[in-house]
Amino acid sequence: MKRGRVYLFLALANLFWAGNYVFGEMVTREISPISLTFFRWAFAFLPLLGLAWLIERPNWREAVREWRLHLLQSVLGLTGYTLLLYAALGLTGAVNASVISAINPATIALAAAIFLHERLNRVQVTGLVVAFVGVTVVLTGGDLGRLLEQGFGVGDLLVIGSVLAWTVYSLISRRLVTPPITATAVQGAFAVVTMLPVIAVTGASLPSSGGGALGLAYIVVFPSMAGYALWNIGASRVGPARAGIFLNLLPVFTVVIALAFGATLEPPALIGGALVIAGVYLTLHQRRRGRGGLGGADGDASAARLVGDPIEPVPHERPE
Repeated sequence: MKRGRVYLFLALANLFWAGNYVFGEMVTREISPISLTFFRWAFAFLPLLGLAWLIERPNWREAVREWRLHLLQSVLGLTGYTLLLYAALGLTGAVNASVISAINPATIALAAAIFLHERLNRVQVTGLVVAFVGVTVVLTGGDLGRLLEQGFGVGDLLVIGSVLAWTVYSLISRRLVTPPITATAVQGAFAVVTMLPVIAVTGASLPSSGGGALGLAYIVVFPSMAGYALWNIGASRVGPARAGIFLNLLPVFTVVIALAFGATLEPPALIGGALVIAGVYLTLHQRRRGRGGLGGADGDASAARLVGDPIEPVPHERPE
């Protein structure tokens, strides 16, 4: 496969994941985050199983042996991360949420350094600091005094919670040997089963409008299915480290899509987003040059799982 086509696959994967923010915000105006999370995986896990069979040819017995890890991953990443993110979108908006979430590769790298004793060089540390400064600019709207007076918004806190959930998910994924698309499919099935008691209490509803139905269909087909497939094909050709650089496109694509749908871009989000992208690039770029890997940050050895919609896996070095 030509390298240009591989890069196109990686870019398209991030474009599809970016749409998850924008369409997720639209769909949660009609149905609850619980309903959206449930139906996303209810409709996606069977097609994902088919994709896993076609692309990865997995050893299903091996996947079954890891069922406890898959269950934990499902609760953290497919249910917890997704619920927190969808709940946040209606409060903070797709643009802010995507910029804050773009810190994920940096938080995973930091967590890997703290808990897994992975080494960070000075440039990587600088990148982490720059990225966190960028998120601070977004959270404060460029006014630190306002943060001291009013504190963080609920939506911003929910996004931060989703980032933390995905960070833990990514570190645990290092222990898995199940291929990433297969793991996502199995975890999607667990997500549906574990959410059934919640649905029994809260109820579930589908979008009532044509636009809402199309938004849900987009989330099922593109971020949940096509994004995973394209990412894993691309990352398998160029390696998760080089593929990780494409994660910087996620907030850029989100902003472009949101603006196309009438959103406004505030200067703090623009400045903070640029700082986050620069910081993450330094972290991943240096990691690539120094060690040839992301070190588990969509590392996760699955590059996709570093992200954050990630939901997004990568070929394991495995660890995501």
